[in-house]
Amino acid sequence: MDDLGPMHLWTIATAATVAASLALVGSFLVVRRMSLLGDAISHAVLPGIVLAVLAGGRPGGPAVFAGAVAAALVTAWLTDVLGRHAGLAEDAGTGVAFTTLFAIGVVLVTALASRIDLDPGCVLYGILEFVPFDTVAILGLEVPRALVAAATVLGLLLAATLLVWKELLFAAFDAEAARAAGIPVGVLSLGLLTATSLATVAGFEAVGAILVVALLTVPAATAELLTRRLSRVIPLAMAIGVAASAIGYLAARHWGTNAGGMIAVVLGLGYVAAAVAAPGDGIAARAASRVALGWRVAREDRLAALWRAEEAGAAPPGPRGIVERLAGAGLVAEGLLRHDDGARLTAAGRDAARLVVRSHRLWEAWLGRNVAIPLDHLHPPAEWIEHHLGAAVRGRLAEDLGVDDGDPHGRDIPAEEEGG
Repeated sequence: MDDLGPMHLWTIATAATVAASLALVGSFLVVRRMSLLGDAISHAVLPGIVLAVLAGGRPGGPAVFAGAVAAALVTAWLTDVLGRHAGLAEDAGTGVAFTTLFAIGVVLVTALASRIDLDPGCVLYGILEFVPFDTVAILGLEVPRALVAAATVLGLLLAATLLVWKELLFAAFDAEAARAAGIPVGVLSLGLLTATSLATVAGFEAVGAILVVALLTVPAATAELLTRRLSRVIPLAMAIGVAASAIGYLAARHWGTNAGGMIAVVLGLGYVAAAVAAPGDGIAARAASRVALGWRVAREDRLAALWRAEEAGAAPPGPRGIVERLAGAGLVAEGLLRHDDGARLTAAGRDAARLVVRSHRLWEAWLGRNVAIPLDHLHPPAEWIEHHLGAAVRGRLAEDLGVDDGDPHGRDIPAEEEGG
């Protein structure tokens, strides 16, 4: 790939600035579960743009910007009206509002095609590649008009966020408590809608409706998989949006595809990667957790089965299936089991097995006393919970029950410690 010239760098800078502003407001939308409203606004600005151009405004100019913002605010207002007075759920009202307004815009574009210079395709996909050709002079430097608009909006959004950060944080997670504390939640919501409108309109001409929706939701959703603190979600979402903009544009240039579409693809791939690899909630982490739990259950079941056999004076049972065989091999490696004339617990293995059986019988005894469960139905729930009771819970159960009573089947409940 040849060296990037100034035009390409201006384009990347514009896309990155648009992405940062959209990711900033998108983080609040995602946290408050209002992402669909961003989708609505990004589509519903079309009639405002068309009417502003029809009135003499030029694409990218202040009149068109004002018309788009007005249409976005009308969308938010109409959604609220449909919810309050028509009884529609928020998502249904949003869907009605934005599809209707977007359809009106499409009708206006097609009906007035001879009188306005507006391409419906650019509305959806943007004209990111042509951003460097529409410039304004700033200190003698020709700067893309879209970059100036996006940078101005980003600066305003950052300043507003810092100014009311504590209030935004409170309202984002518990609006009712914030309202009870005297915080003007309604004003904050209106401000968020206005901010969403500004960010959407600033990026609409450059990246189009489709990428605006992607930049509003995907970076924030991706960041939310990686961290749970909003103070970290916002900068991480902005960084993801900026990185995806640069990578997507370079990939589109390399393969000769639409830049906006490629940026959205990169965002989607990033989300998939985060969904797989995120610590704690990622697919890989959850799978590893399930495997680890299954392994622990298998080895503890094997220990408990051998302990019960010793208690009954019976021959040690053999493993059933490949999982128990593997668990037995693991127990041997841990020094909890030995094989001499059959499987035998070591002293350490007997201690570990005793605690598993103690957990099981304590829970059976508690269920038998406090829950109306037939005697022959006590074993399955106790068999599962035995793997999750720690020493503190066992102690509280024993204190509540009195271990001298034994379990509902008349068996002794093993002591917490050997000889106890």
